[in-house]
Amino acid sequence: MTVNEALDLALPLGHPERLFESMGYSLFAGGKRVRPMLALAACELVGGDEAAALPVACAVEMVHTMSLIHDDLPCMDDDHLRRGRPTNHVAFGVSTALLAGDALLACAFEHVARGCTEHGVPADRALRAVAELASAVGTDGLVTGQVVDLASEGADVDLATLEYIHVHKTARLLEAAAVCGAIVSGGADEEIEGIRRYARYVGLLFQVVDDVLDVTRTSEQLGKTAGKDIATDKATYPKLMGVDGALTYAAELVASAEAELDRFDGTCKEPLRHLAHFIVYRQH
Repeated sequence: MTVNEALDLALPLGHPERLFESMGYSLFAGGKRVRPMLALAACELVGGDEAAALPVACAVEMVHTMSLIHDDLPCMDDDHLRRGRPTNHVAFGVSTALLAGDALLACAFEHVARGCTEHGVPADRALRAVAELASAVGTDGLVTGQVVDLASEGADVDLATLEYIHVHKTARLLEAAAVCGAIVSGGADEEIEGIRRYARYVGLLFQVVDDVLDVTRTSEQLGKTAGKDIATDKATYPKLMGVDGALTYAAELVASAEAELDRFDGTCKEPLRHLAHFIVYRQH
C-alpha cells in the first residue's frame, strides 16, 4: 500500500494523456511489488528511514515495468497477455508502448535524483544508488540478459549460459533494488555486500520458480501466457534439470539466501526471510 500510494504521487496524469495512460496501464496493473519491498526491507535491515528508500523503491518498479512492456513487444517475446489482461502494445499500439517504456525509464532516474534530494539523502549515496540502478539496466544487467536470451532461442544452451542469462535479466534488478535501499539508508559496505548476495540468490530463485510455474500452471492461473518458453524453444531450468531438479535447486537457493541473512543480528531480517519463502511457494 505504501509503494502504490507513492507511485500514484510519482506518476500523476499528464499530457499527452495517451502516453501517461499507457505508462499507468502497466505500472498499476497489480504486480507483486517484490522489488520495492526488497528496497524497503533492506533499508530497515541496516537501520534506515523508510522515507529515504521510498524513491528508489518506486524507481526500481518503474524500471521493472519498462522491462515488461519492452519484453512483450513483437520484436522481443511477442506476448499478448500480462497480469491477466492484454499487454501494453496490444492495448495502446507498439509505438506508444515503446515510448511509455522509455518514459518510465527516464522517470525512474529523475525520481531517484529528486526524491533523494527531498529526503536529505547525502549526494554521494544518491549518486551511488543511481550508478547501481543504471548498471542493473544496461550492459551489466537487463539488456545483456535479454540479448543473450533472444540469441539462445532454439539453441543448445547449457546450465552456465542459462545462469548467465538470468543473473543479468532477472536477478540483477532484484539485487539492485535491495542494494539501493541499503545504500541510501547508510548501510556499511559489508552490510551492502551481504544484502547483494542475498538478493542475487533470491533473484535466481524467482526465475527458477517462474520457469516451473510456466510448465505446471495454466494461463488463467498465471495471468500471462503459459507454456510460452516451450513454444519458443527457450532454455529453462525444468528443461535442463527437470521439474524435480529445478525445485531442488530452488530449495538450495533459499538456504543460501537465508545463510546470508543469518549474518545480521536482530529481527529486522525476518521480512527478507519471509520474502524468500513467499517467492519459492508462490503460485503465480
